[in-house]
Amino acid sequence: MSISAKELHRLVLEKLESVGFDIDQDGYLTYCGDTKDALRQLHEPARLLELARRQEWLAKNLPRFINFFADGVEVVPEKISPVLVEVKNRKQHALFRIARLLWSLPFSKGYGRRLRFLVFDNNNDKLIGILALQSPPLSFPPRDRLFRYPEGKKVELVNQTMDIQTLGAVPPYNYLLGGKLVAMAAASNEIREAYRLKYGDRMTEMEKRLLPAHLVALTTTSAFGRSSLYNRLRYKSLHIAYSLGYTDGYGSFHLMELYPLFKEFLESQGISTRGGFGVGPRIKWQIMVRALERLGFSSDLLRHNVKREAFLFPLVDNLTDYMEGRTTEPVYRDLPFSDLADWWRMRWLLPRVERTKEWLGWRKSDLYNKLIINTLEFADKQEIASPRAVQKDGHLLSDCLCQQQPVV
Repeated sequence: MSISAKELHRLVLEKLESVGFDIDQDGYLTYCGDTKDALRQLHEPARLLELARRQEWLAKNLPRFINFFADGVEVVPEKISPVLVEVKNRKQHALFRIARLLWSLPFSKGYGRRLRFLVFDNNNDKLIGILALQSPPLSFPPRDRLFRYPEGKKVELVNQTMDIQTLGAVPPYNYLLGGKLVAMAAASNEIREAYRLKYGDRMTEMEKRLLPAHLVALTTTSAFGRSSLYNRLRYKSLHIAYSLGYTDGYGSFHLMELYPLFKEFLESQGISTRGGFGVGPRIKWQIMVRALERLGFSSDLLRHNVKREAFLFPLVDNLTDYMEGRTTEPVYRDLPFSDLADWWRMRWLLPRVERTKEWLGWRKSDLYNKLIINTLEFADKQEIASPRAVQKDGHLLSDCLCQQQPVV
């Protein structure tokens, strides 16, 4: 039996209240927390829901990949030797997926053109961090305010950029500012070359446009307000990332747990929620808008006012001239990953080692505490949790994993 409009209306109000939002008389949201810890808690329900759905997969794969993660004592800062590896095979994809589930933000596969990378420490064959790129949003005000695109050329030019979907270091390398290393890697020659080999002179799926082989810039937003990762990110005197100010505070993450119920509600009214090829990445947004409006809410409930700092990574020296049509030839920066890694070691890693020994206390077995949840207890707290994610052969999935945990 499908959920009623009255019941779903109540769930929307309860959900917003539970994560710290107030609705004023005009139907606008205000968020009561503004610290990074409060913002992490805002994302926590959606992150836990995603983890609950992945417990069976983690039960199978985490023990297989646990030794790609380092204990703190296995990391010798002076001998860290970073290597950038493009994700191409199933094993690499699985390792990337496990690492991504450690993030405070819910996992997303991304959309459109996609590139994924792993950064390893060649000294011990352990994972340092991950990087994922996806097709850029066609409309991104912080970026679009920078350029006066030639008439009719915006789509073509924006499609020569990509958006950084995921970027960061995993423990224990995050204690050693490994995130700075991965951010430097995003601007490297190797990223541009990987893009050229995979997407040069290929048709776009949606509009059947022939894309040039150029990748001229990257964009991204911080996870929580002002970014300490991207600000002051330089290679010698060269800025790697430029702050573009803050986003307008629109999005759907605060209601994402209700997304399955929104789809069910619309389908019960004969409204298609079909996604997939040819629909585009905004399908979730459109479904939420339609559902909210039919429940008597304003679509302004998707203006959460949680602002993120936006950044631009120029990969060419003449980016403005190129994006505004004054030249057709990009002048690429020459930034080999090895040079960027050497700079990171001198500028961030070694000074950090002098200030902290926190990384030494990390144990790879701690990943089980971060990724394995008591799914029965979790389901009791979630009105929309999937029962299939809760048990396996009558046992808690967390119990199953503890039995498989290797001695490390």
